[in-house]
Amino acid sequence: MWKSALRPFTKLNVFARRQYSETGFQDILLSHSIHKSNESSLIRCTIFDGSGNMVAHGKDFTKIEFMKLHDLIPRDFRKLNKHKSFNSSNDNSTDIVPSILTRSNSVLLNLSNVRALIKMDKVILFDAGPSNGFTGPGLSVANYSQSHSIGLFLKDLEKRLKEVSDHEHLPYEFRALEAILIHVMSNLHTEMKVHQTVLQNIINGLETSIDRQKLRYLLIQSKKIAQFHQKAKLIRDLLDDLLEQDDELNELYLTAKAQGVPRQGTNHAEVEMLIESYYKTSDEIVQTAENLISQIKTSEEIISIVLDSNRNELMLLGLKFSVGLLSIGTALWIASLYGMNLENFIEEKDGGMEAVVTISMVIFFLFLLVSVKKLSKLQKVTMTGVREERGHK
Repeated sequence: MWKSALRPFTKLNVFARRQYSETGFQDILLSHSIHKSNESSLIRCTIFDGSGNMVAHGKDFTKIEFMKLHDLIPRDFRKLNKHKSFNSSNDNSTDIVPSILTRSNSVLLNLSNVRALIKMDKVILFDAGPSNGFTGPGLSVANYSQSHSIGLFLKDLEKRLKEVSDHEHLPYEFRALEAILIHVMSNLHTEMKVHQTVLQNIINGLETSIDRQKLRYLLIQSKKIAQFHQKAKLIRDLLDDLLEQDDELNELYLTAKAQGVPRQGTNHAEVEMLIESYYKTSDEIVQTAENLISQIKTSEEIISIVLDSNRNELMLLGLKFSVGLLSIGTALWIASLYGMNLENFIEEKDGGMEAVVTISMVIFFLFLLVSVKKLSKLQKVTMTGVREERGHK
């Protein structure tokens, strides 16, 4: 009787030991994976609860604790931290490739300067620690002026998460996603306006005078606009790819999955319309950036034409001086022959002086006239590069 009573207890202990052993083994693997990473083992987060209240600001978690709490793997953090953008060679750049990753019960977002984890009843914003030189969600010390924008974003996010009555048709995760997309598009639009204003001022200055300093400013602004265009294009392409994947759109319905009724097929009209509206906004920003790049190229071509024209005029002026000096030299050569200490029978006759001067001037003007005509023919160049000579057909 005692053996039969103890037997279930023994099996339960064996099962508990095995489960504990497997959990401990997973923790060891997770800890070893984190230890091999060069990143900091602490994560600083700002957390909003299901009611839209900010329950934690700048709270630190260990990566192991955070992964176990939200069912994540180290690869997810590598996607957030190590995917450097096209301009990663720039030391001042903190941009990373945008991404939207769906997991079983969460969505990981990395858009512009916002890195977040969205769940059906919680939003977690990742703040970089002070060791990385950051002062807010994705903001470096060099961009500390954007802290006001981040503050507005946090207030807008909290407001949208609380306004359930105005968004009854949108679940919690979509309201959080919309707030993040609004913030990202607003930042892109503001940055685009700044680039437009700066570029217009530079071009207006070049219209009055072209100097080295203004050309340097144009080059710097051209690089900045190219970087901005690439950043906006990456976000637009990300949203475009997401709209083409029905499975990923269905995975964004976290509330429906938690309720046991996951979306399937093409039954994702709400999130598709939401993402499509911001895709159109990002596409407009990309097209505006492309227009700015085209405007810069046109300005550079015009500047090149103007500089080439000025260089040609300077070369032509030099040729004119050379022709004049050559003509004068020819006349002086005739006069030098008259002044040689040799018998030439001209000195003994009256009018020798006048004859030499007259001959020298005639040769001078004839040589000058022929040279000027040849020079004028060189100036007449057609679009095809073929010069038409009258009378030589």
